[in-house]
Amino acid sequence: MSLRSFTLHDLIHRNAGLHGPNTALVFGDQRVTHAQYAERTARLAAGLADAGVGRGDRLAILAPNCLEYVDLFGAVAHLGAIVVPINWRLSAEEVAYVIEDVAPRVLIVADEFKALLPQQGLDGMQRYTLGTAPGAAQAPWQPVRALYLDRTVPPADLNDDEGLVIIHTAAVGGRPRGALLSHRGLIAASLQTQLAWQLTTADVNLGVLPLFHVAAIGFLLATQQAGGATLLMTRFDPPSLVKHIDEDGGSLIGTFPPMLGALLDAAAAQGSALARLRVVSGIDVPETIARLRTTCPQATFWSAYGQTETSGSVSLAPFDERPGSAGRPTALNTVAVVDELDRPLPTGATGEIVVRGPMVFQGYWRCEADNAFTLRNGWHHTGDMGRIDAEGYLWYSGRSPAKELIKPGGENVYPAEVERAILEHPALAQVVVIGVPDVQWGEAVKAICVLKAGHTLSAEELIEFVGGRIARYKKPKHVVFVSALPLGSADSIDRAAVKAAHGGA
Repeated sequence: MSLRSFTLHDLIHRNAGLHGPNTALVFGDQRVTHAQYAERTARLAAGLADAGVGRGDRLAILAPNCLEYVDLFGAVAHLGAIVVPINWRLSAEEVAYVIEDVAPRVLIVADEFKALLPQQGLDGMQRYTLGTAPGAAQAPWQPVRALYLDRTVPPADLNDDEGLVIIHTAAVGGRPRGALLSHRGLIAASLQTQLAWQLTTADVNLGVLPLFHVAAIGFLLATQQAGGATLLMTRFDPPSLVKHIDEDGGSLIGTFPPMLGALLDAAAAQGSALARLRVVSGIDVPETIARLRTTCPQATFWSAYGQTETSGSVSLAPFDERPGSAGRPTALNTVAVVDELDRPLPTGATGEIVVRGPMVFQGYWRCEADNAFTLRNGWHHTGDMGRIDAEGYLWYSGRSPAKELIKPGGENVYPAEVERAILEHPALAQVVVIGVPDVQWGEAVKAICVLKAGHTLSAEELIEFVGGRIARYKKPKHVVFVSALPLGSADSIDRAAVKAAHGGA
């Protein structure tokens, strides 16, 4: 390995030496120690090497959380390859685009998600299944267990700034962009949260967030940094979570609306005080955070700001330290606010949030023009607006006009992508998509539409139409039909006026 690098492979094998007998992963009735995890990743790496996988090759996975998913991260780190976690909430068309974009050498798919795969374009890819009964896999598919060999291969001699993961973000200009995250960035992110939350070998991460999400990867790696355990779950099940907290020592969880509220409801129904829960981090409304404080006074809700492109959180603080803020910059990042000419703004002024440091991604996969714009002048330009107060706390205030973002349940939805899908309907003339407050999900998608003359359409019909073209979490929850949209300068739609008129639910 490289003299001055520290990769995920190094972390895994360090843990095998320091915390070998301790539990690293739990999935159902399976328990894997840190030593066993190092062995599993090495065996999988040997099988992948036999399959021709080498440095820089992409391996795509479309699956729920499971042991093989986590093994894959370690195996690609061993070989210098790159894992591409695919969001199983995407539409079949979107999944096809991701696969075409990264051209993976290997495709690993759970049986329940094979229907999302394209019918064409998979030739030349080695395909492996998760969940297939013994002897039931049909060519060209093989069971993933066939990749685990009883031998090892030498690890690749890597630099830690090389790519480890590609995560496709929400579409801005018509297509998702694959953010390439390095070993260094992900390890730096996990180290900072591990230190902030004072994680130890006793901590158990409740791994309910899907592993295609950077937050889920971050929680997993932060717990690994500490030598603790991650309990992998395939779905969000509040009663089971309560049991895992009470009986398995679950101490750490990431949440997005309405997860925390549902967990607290389940705890009340089961008579649990969630006494072993210590850290909750994510997004939620002050009322739900106050419920957490009352139910679990020993637990701290942490506010944060970050993106996929920053490998995790670049600002962090307990919510009660500065309610409403996104915390203060973490130790290994520089966070600033600039104007439209990239000039630094004074304390308290609102502008675009920019970041630099080891956590910043390597760029978007095959998007040179986007990279030149986003990573200009020595900063990662987030497209988010905010301000920094006199004590250094970051206050997020929304997306820049060019990169508006809606976050229903913590997912990223760009209005432009939904608008394009809506305008594919032959009855639609114009549309503006905005985010509106939502009690259950925090924010919901709302479409304000103008029909073509002589056409009729119901809100339900349009919602179903859109849900068949993009991921269903991106479809509008609310649809309003109007006779015309307000115009601003140059006869363009005045989006601010639309928001002012229709920004309620």
